[in-house]
Amino acid sequence: MKVRRVGDTALLVETGDLATAHRMDAALRSVPLPGVVDVVPGERTVLVVADHTTDLGSLAARLPRLRLAGDVAGDAEPLEIPVVYDGEDLDEVASLTGLSREEVVRRHSAGSYTVAYLGFSPGFGYLSGLDPALHVARRASPRKAVPAGSVAMAGPYAAVYPSRSPGGWRLLGRSRLPLWDVSRDPPSLLRPGTRVRFVPEERS
Repeated sequence: MKVRRVGDTALLVETGDLATAHRMDAALRSVPLPGVVDVVPGERTVLVVADHTTDLGSLAARLPRLRLAGDVAGDAEPLEIPVVYDGEDLDEVASLTGLSREEVVRRHSAGSYTVAYLGFSPGFGYLSGLDPALHVARRASPRKAVPAGSVAMAGPYAAVYPSRSPGGWRLLGRSRLPLWDVSRDPPSLLRPGTRVRFVPEERS
């Protein structure tokens, strides 16, 4: 584990793997260290932001000694996301992977996913665990507007667009489950380490 200084008020912890990044994020949130004002986990890193009065040298020395818990998700059941598989890119994904449309849906919905990290837009979770047979590149030309609830994938990740936004991921379907709602506390249903599974449902 390496700790690097980032500017005047932050430290970047290089954890080396996703599970350790999740465990450090959980540890820092459950027992916040003095002076820490924000924690931003990545795929193999955790950014620790402190207020301007904090001694970063002392904080950097404490971070590798944090007691990390075990599996962040523990025994929690996966968050089930219902999906109608009628996405605009489903046939193209089938062509690119050499699979049938039905097999793409079967493999996507059979996966066991974990939220690797959040980014791009509020509540947008990058989900690891996508079947390698479904790994395809982003679209060459991104869409100017992707509807909220669109179930998508790109490279090794799956995702659900939490709000309407531009995007270049391949669209497989849509979900009625609101992943981002400012009236909730917290607004996002997803957090790093959350387990997710997609459940096919019929078009209404």
